Amino acid sequence: MDIEERADRDFSRARRRAFLRRIGAFLRNDPASNRLLSFEEVKSALGAVEQVYLGMRTVPVDKIVGSVGRHRDFDRAFLPSNPDLGERWKKIDRLMQRAEELPPVSLYKIGDAYFVRDGNHRVSVARQQGVEMIDAEVIELRTRVPIDSALTARDLLHKMELRRLLERLPIDRVLPEIRLELSDVADYRRLATHIEAHGFRLSQLWRRYVSPEEALRDWYEYSYRPIAEMIREERILDAFPNRTELDLYLWIVRNRDRLALEARDDRISPEDAARDLLRRRRRRLQIPGLTS
Repeated sequence: MDIEERADRDFSRARRRAFLRRIGAFLRNDPASNRLLSFEEVKSALGAVEQVYLGMRTVPVDKIVGSVGRHRDFDRAFLPSNPDLGERWKKIDRLMQRAEELPPVSLYKIGDAYFVRDGNHRVSVARQQGVEMIDAEVIELRTRVPIDSALTARDLLHKMELRRLLERLPIDRVLPEIRLELSDVADYRRLATHIEAHGFRLSQLWRRYVSPEEALRDWYEYSYRPIAEMIREERILDAFPNRTELDLYLWIVRNRDRLALEARDDRISPEDAARDLLRRRRRRLQIPGLTS
């Protein structure tokens, strides 16, 4: 088989793989998992503000997860989604078969993820040929919101709300030990409002201005940390798979407020609220053996 025939075969195989991946994502009801990320959408969600030129790097191909302007032409595995890419794609394939030197691709780096600025076809052919590392000129965009190469389009709304939370309160700088991950996207705003209300109560109690940093440290010491320690000691997360400690903190706080309002009793404790959550969880799922 000559190089021309091999390039035709490679492109046909890549298109077939792209079709099968698209069908698989559809059957899983998860098409977002197969989408190549749009650099513009990611940058907008994360609020990346600082650019640093890193120069030439050798980059793992599987960490390239998005593109500038060409995200609809390829899928998440950088397989060609558009048949019109064939001529350019096969030309690159032939050059790589001949082991001819190609210019490095140009990438943006955000966190542990890379986005193609120039060289989409080279990345696509490299992945199809099983190339693990690629030479690249890299520009890093720095953001307060952490991401890695597992980021999907479905995650972007969460990342945007996390950015907005950090713009309101410097939790990442004051309390870096807290894992800022919530399952319900609306809870990022609820958490910000909850902490700001804590700071307002402090300012009334102390009769002076309370900075966001002071409010955060006091909230952590007297509200979050005791409840988080109870969640760990009682292994409450075991009853709520796929949830986070911060999820449970907010649930317990809201449930305590609800119980106190219903009972007209401000002495309802976080422990009481947690036990109530567990009882209702046990009844709903009919799981025996959960202690109350």
